[in-house]
This record gives sequence, C-alpha cells and structure tokens, in this order.
Amino acid sequence: MARETEVSRRAFLAGVAGFAAAGAAADPPRIVKRVEKRYKVAGATQPNDLQFVSDGLWVLDQVDPNKAFKVRPEDGSVMRELQTESIHGSGITYGNGALWIASTKMRDPAAAPRTLKVDPASGRTLKSWVTPGSGLYGRVTTPSGAHGLKWVDDKYWMAVPASGKLFLMEPESGEIVRSIPAPGVRTHGLAWDRGFLWCVESDGRTIFKLDPRNGAPVASIQLSKDDPEPHGLDVHDGTLWYCDAASGWICRLV
Repeated sequence: MARETEVSRRAFLAGVAGFAAAGAAADPPRIVKRVEKRYKVAGATQPNDLQFVSDGLWVLDQVDPNKAFKVRPEDGSVMRELQTESIHGSGITYGNGALWIASTKMRDPAAAPRTLKVDPASGRTLKSWVTPGSGLYGRVTTPSGAHGLKWVDDKYWMAVPASGKLFLMEPESGEIVRSIPAPGVRTHGLAWDRGFLWCVESDGRTIFKLDPRNGAPVASIQLSKDDPEPHGLDVHDGTLWYCDAASGWICRLV
C-alpha cells in the first residue's frame, strides 16, 4: 500500500510539473525593456542582421549591392564595406575565421536558397550549401531561406521561418546536428546569452528567450508598434541589440 501511494504521489507530481512546463512554454514571463535608438549605418539601406566581433560590429544589408558593413559599435561609423555574393542577405555570424551569411533568395527564383561561407577580407564565397527547410511561409510568394545565424561552440544556429524550426548546423559540411521548434512564424535574428538562445519573431514584435535543448520559451520581451521592428539580433556585454530593416535603426534594449 505504501509503495502504491508513493507511485501515485510521483505520478501526480510529474503531472503537475508537466502542466507547469506546458504553461510556461505557452506564456513565458515578460521582461520589460526600453528600446534605445542608437544610429543608422551609412550605406546600409536595410540592415537585416547583426554580429558583434572582438573589433567591431558586422551589419548585413539585404538589398543590392548586398554589402556587409563592419562598424564601430559606439557610433556606427563604418570601418569596412564588404561586397558579398548573397541575395537578400538575412543572417550573418562569424566563426572559424569566416563570415557565414544566409542568402535568403537566389538570382534564379526557382533555385534553392543557400548558406554561404565568406572570406571576411574579400567577400568571396568560399563554400555554399542549400539551406534546409527553405520554402514558402506567411505572405512570402517565392522560396525563402534562413534568416538569423549565430555561432555557438564551433557550430551555428540558424532560423528558417518556412520550416518552423531553428537548426543547429555543422558549419563545414552544412549538415543538420538537430533542430528545435521556432517560437513563431517569422523568426529572424538570434543571440546566444549564457546558455540560452534569444530569437526574434518579427510579426509579433517579440523576442523570445529559449532553452536550446528543446526550444521551450523561458522568457520574452514585447516591443510596441511604435518601436523599430526587430529583425537582426545579437548580445554585447550582456545587452541585446537589434536592427530594423524597414527604418534602418540599430537599437539596443536597456
């Protein structure tokens, strides 16, 4: 009888824990942040993603001529302009001595979007791979590839809205390590923050903090309709930064 009681107690507690976890995933706690508009980058018409590096900040433009700009984080002054071979670039990160760029579209509309390994000195594409999960979603009428990219521990995370997933990728082979569910339809920028993965959901103007083991949302930040819309994302010295391709603003959350 005692053993049956203990088993029942454990089952009850497990059920409560499962219910609590499901509730947390559906409605994670809100973190209140204020949007601080910092600057617009000269030449970056529609900045679509961000990547901090030790000596600056990379800003990826999504329109022709599809350039990446290395700027000073303090004031946005341009240190370098890099011509890339991406089309409608929507994700940029840095690792293994290279830039990794998501080419969301292709010159041939019927071609599958690709992810590029790029020489950070010349902008030349060193390798490229078909982006997994590319396709149509929402109001998009031509195949769309990856959006935000973020380098973490010798691999990179990649948001692919059409797939409804975030993929962890082996960079040099383009193979999928594993995936987690995306926290919305139009997922965009990613940031790695002390073991957690932040992910922008642009349509809802929400930035989710995710458990990278299973994709469960553990917190969120809600922006208002009056704030610049979040697209690219990164974290610098513990502070989240984002860019808005529509208005051109580079912002941080304080």
